[in-house]
Amino acid sequence: MADVIKKATREGFGSGLVKLGEKYDDFLVMDADLAAATKSGMFKKAFPDRFYNCGIAEQNMISIAAGVAATGKKVFASSFAMFAVGRAFEQIRNSVGYPHLNVKICATHAGISVGEDGATHQCNEDIALMRTIPGMVIINPADAVEAEKAVMALYDYDGPAYARFGRLAVPVIFDDDYKFEIGKSVELKEGNDITIIATGLMVAEALIAYDLLKKDGINARIINMATIKPLDNEAVIKAAKETGLIITAEEHSVIGGLGSAVSELLAEEYPTRVIKMGVHDEFGYSGPANALLDKFGLRGKDIAETAKKALGK
Repeated sequence: MADVIKKATREGFGSGLVKLGEKYDDFLVMDADLAAATKSGMFKKAFPDRFYNCGIAEQNMISIAAGVAATGKKVFASSFAMFAVGRAFEQIRNSVGYPHLNVKICATHAGISVGEDGATHQCNEDIALMRTIPGMVIINPADAVEAEKAVMALYDYDGPAYARFGRLAVPVIFDDDYKFEIGKSVELKEGNDITIIATGLMVAEALIAYDLLKKDGINARIINMATIKPLDNEAVIKAAKETGLIITAEEHSVIGGLGSAVSELLAEEYPTRVIKMGVHDEFGYSGPANALLDKFGLRGKDIAETAKKALGK
């Protein structure tokens, strides 16, 4: 694993903005005084006349973004997930979601992998909050390549969207030829014994689980669900019918996130056993990101053990 390239998805966010800036001039980028950390600073350096630092005032930033979007321009607004979503939820709901404006809320430092910043900054509730807003698209990329592609796809999407990026460097899974499409999942590994539907940094862990299960003669289907809303319903139902057992894996609360979205769909369309792996109704802790992923059982070996137990092996 020493030769595996690792990059944080926030890096893909920053490079995606720059590539968009080189092609289009009809959008603005805003940040809440965290441009160096969110990587929107890459756009600031390249196109300073189209970048606005709104200061440590996330609610105001979202309101400004909504006002600009109402004039016909597209806006990418960025901050840490805890602040962009948690602090500015009312503004997102009423000023962006309700009028269905072209604001892309791009939040970094999501999940427990924020690490030493601790529970106050480890936002494990953002996907759940954004799912409740009608018409809000939600994207959680697996790696830096997918993050960059997602940013560029969001430019073409007409309406409000929430994109979630991480601080921790994670394995690069895709190459530059990868095609990202909003609302479409990607089947990374074939298998008919069990399906593992993962999102964000958990996709790399699901691939580790695949290899571990393969050694035990278990063929797992691995699905990268980068778009959580709208969910790829067809892929989920197909997996349920063909494997009969699903594990969802996310670096987010099991309440209201990917696992909930999958469970809600299958409860209505094709009742299937779903095991949700994520953060179980508790706050995070301050500590090294990788140690926290171990602590919360969000590793490939944990997914593999859960799968074997579910299959009775």
